[in-house]
Amino acid sequence: MKTPILAAAVALAATAVSAQNMPEEVTEPVTITFYNYNLSSAGNGADATKKMIAEFEEANPNIKVEGVPVSAQNLVTRVQADIVAGQSVDLSQMVFSSLDFAAQNLGAQALEDIVPAEEMAEHFEGMVPNGLALGKLDGKTYGLAYTFSTPVLFYNADIFREAGLDPENPPKTWAEIKEMGLQIKEKTGKLPLATGIFGPSALDWLMQGVIRSNGGAVINDDRTQMTFAEPEAVEAIEMLRDLAKNGVMQNLDLTSQMDTMAAGNVAMYLQTSALQGFLVNSAEGNFELRASTMPSFGDKPVRPNNSGSALVIHSTDPVKQRAAWELMKFLTSKHGYTIITSEIGYLPLRLDIVDDPEYLGNWVKEHPLVQPNLDQLSVLEPWVPMPGPNYLQIQVSMMDALEEATFGNNDDVQGILSAAQEQAQNLIP
Repeated sequence: MKTPILAAAVALAATAVSAQNMPEEVTEPVTITFYNYNLSSAGNGADATKKMIAEFEEANPNIKVEGVPVSAQNLVTRVQADIVAGQSVDLSQMVFSSLDFAAQNLGAQALEDIVPAEEMAEHFEGMVPNGLALGKLDGKTYGLAYTFSTPVLFYNADIFREAGLDPENPPKTWAEIKEMGLQIKEKTGKLPLATGIFGPSALDWLMQGVIRSNGGAVINDDRTQMTFAEPEAVEAIEMLRDLAKNGVMQNLDLTSQMDTMAAGNVAMYLQTSALQGFLVNSAEGNFELRASTMPSFGDKPVRPNNSGSALVIHSTDPVKQRAAWELMKFLTSKHGYTIITSEIGYLPLRLDIVDDPEYLGNWVKEHPLVQPNLDQLSVLEPWVPMPGPNYLQIQVSMMDALEEATFGNNDDVQGILSAAQEQAQNLIP
């Protein structure tokens, strides 16, 4: 369902240009805007993005890219406001959970509708099918996976040794997380486990993977029924609650958990691999940082989903669409993903560059921490966006209930989740 004001703004933009096909190339100077949340950060993400834009402009002198730095949390609001104000929004780095809203309300263009089929097929050759699927809605590609990752269990090998544990054998299941966590707590007094599951900026990407790995889901396949109060989901939350009640993890804010891990005072940290560069720098000379895959529920298969973003074309101007598509191709090329993986920490959408010494081959040998992330790419599942204009309210109310059920004083997990699910269901169109 489109919001009325936005629908009118998008429709106006669509009629402002005639329905033309995308030209084969950009022959006259053109400027496109690129709304990007990496540009709003300090450090590796911004530096690598500026580097790629500069290289692209040098190789494409007719195209100027005007970067628009905006945080991930505010990106949809900023794009929405600028469209209504008549500003040119040409390309964005859209968080996956907002992709449905972008397609319905922000003029996101399906690539199948604007890019010649043979050209799209040529660029997609060699890309991981699971990665390409992340940006699809109703069979069309509204977003091309750009900066994305899987949940990785970082761990401090020094704390493992201090607790009498073997760092060569990190926990592979949630039961082992609890067993080792209790030993770490008793022997070292350090916090056994931090996670990126909860908190205002965590959204629901990591929670979706936890519940899915126990055979559940937060919403059904056609996104019409909330399911986070179903038995498999309740069981997953009861597991997390058990960890919390036994002191294996605490309800700290995201920044505190990240900083405590970086300071060497947390044994295990389940979070996006995008923090790898930050953690490596923090661990240097301080402690031995290692990484493993996301834990499973017993012998059930781990079903991690992605965090991160997709590249979305909003422009309806054929020349700007061509310019945006050329930038998308550059950013998701073998060279682009070499920069994205080695300088930011996200997964490459092209696995054929991992062993190629011209691209990531030597870097991967020197940085074994990336291997668990690469191992999970073959089983990666999409971060499912909530439907409709109330998608953020659905997400927030669901995550608030899941946090209360994990850390609150009320032991009635089923009751908390059932009540919240009924409320969230009422927000679905």
